[in-house]
Amino acid sequence: MTVAPEVETSQSSAPSQTLATITPEVLENTAEEDVIFPNGDLYSDEPPLESDLHLKQIMILLQCLEYLWQDRQDFYACGNLTIYYSPRQLKSELFRGPDFFVVLNTERKPRKSWAVWEENGKYPNIIIEVLSSKTAKTDRGLKKEIYQDIFRTPDYFWFDPYSLELKGFHIVEGVYQEIAPNESGWLWSHQLDLYLGVRDSKLRYFTPEGELVPTPEEAAERESQQRQEAEQRAESERQRAEQTQQQLAELESLLARYREQFGELE
Repeated sequence: MTVAPEVETSQSSAPSQTLATITPEVLENTAEEDVIFPNGDLYSDEPPLESDLHLKQIMILLQCLEYLWQDRQDFYACGNLTIYYSPRQLKSELFRGPDFFVVLNTERKPRKSWAVWEENGKYPNIIIEVLSSKTAKTDRGLKKEIYQDIFRTPDYFWFDPYSLELKGFHIVEGVYQEIAPNESGWLWSHQLDLYLGVRDSKLRYFTPEGELVPTPEEAAERESQQRQEAEQRAESERQRAEQTQQQLAELESLLARYREQFGELE
């Protein structure tokens, strides 16, 4: 995914917090006359995804999490949606559009974009970038700096759908520290309480117990298979019961014929 024009600072330096970065404290302490906040009803301004691989990957991440958390109303998950994080973004174009992000402890509702000043200063709790040849350098460099120093997003991951490279970082004392993989090569997300790992060339979620979080289609297929297996077991039990009844009936018939010929058994 392409990114907005950079602010006037060298790429090697960390993004500056003085660029009207929105935090809950800033929202609380800023007088109305100090900054005129743009209307938060802004449309996302993201370019098309690079390939069908990127689209499918983002949809898997979104659908699986929404299926797993279908009973929760305290999160927002989206892909390829613009995050506006400065009230001056209309002039300086201070915005970024992660491939996939999740915000916790917020209202689960449709949005045209994520305008931080309209969301009580909330930034994503987790961001996942799907790398491409065009974006890999920025995702590993400038965006990582922005997510660390301005967004302060606790968990940041990137995944290459071609090479299957997976890297993850968790903020420790304000600095991203690389997440060590477990024995399966999965990376733990502190924010989601889930593992991220590669299965069949796709980035997937895994529960703490190591179970794959299914897509809705996979879950429906599994439920259908379980019903079929239950029906097959019930049919097998019915057939065994019928066979037992038939054997008992044959035995009763044999005993009846024996009594007719030889009388009662002593």
